Amino acid sequence: MGLFGKLFDKKECAICGGEIGLLGNRKLEDGNMCKHCAAKLSPWFADRRQSTVAQIEEQLAYREANKEKVAAFNLTRSLGKGTKVLLDEDSCVFMVTDSRDPIEDNPDVLAFSDVTGCEFDIDESEDEITYRNKEGKEVSYNPPRYRYLYDFYITINVRNPYFDEIRFKLNGASVEITPPAVGGSRRKPGLVRIDAERDPEYRQYTEMGEEIKAVLMGARQQVRDEAAAAAAPKTAVTCPNCGATTTPDASGCCEYCGGVVG
Repeated sequence: MGLFGKLFDKKECAICGGEIGLLGNRKLEDGNMCKHCAAKLSPWFADRRQSTVAQIEEQLAYREANKEKVAAFNLTRSLGKGTKVLLDEDSCVFMVTDSRDPIEDNPDVLAFSDVTGCEFDIDESEDEITYRNKEGKEVSYNPPRYRYLYDFYITINVRNPYFDEIRFKLNGASVEITPPAVGGSRRKPGLVRIDAERDPEYRQYTEMGEEIKAVLMGARQQVRDEAAAAAAPKTAVTCPNCGATTTPDASGCCEYCGGVVG
């Protein structure tokens, strides 16, 4: 079979057994997968080409079980604007999604305790402002003038068998800031952040990013503290309600009368 024939040779999906159409193949380490099966993988998964068929099947089983977690998810708090961090504080879990229908899109549900770190960073780029001279050519101002573009990113580091970070952009279009030409048009590097922070939209996304970071890291620490307290040795005390010597239960109540112990 010639090269042309090989390019259009029909392939079978190693996952569902279906025929893979033209341009629909997703290569695995030891096989092929159709685009429909690939769409069921976690959106944060990036190692498909290095994964075996068996590993993909394991992940798809995990993703199927995740649907039950999404269905049971009780939203108590939403952070962000486009892509959002949704929290179920009663169950100590969260998910990150830009979908209006999480049931349909099946975003990964993660425990607060899965979070290993969270970073908020701002990417800045510059774009020179030019003008057309009398000959119709685009030329630079003298001194040069620039507009500055800002994008705001959250990176959540997690413990998960299929991905170790969730990185997403808080803003849609870049936040654009053009310094006034009065008194010189080129900013000094030391004034970059000071100038930007005067912009309301820049401040909005900065506060949003800092809030997401603080909430996730705070929730992670709370879970750790509660686990440490539960594992700590229990000390017998005198119940102020019934006078019995008791070891308080997990709720801090007397094992005899059920009253709250100090």
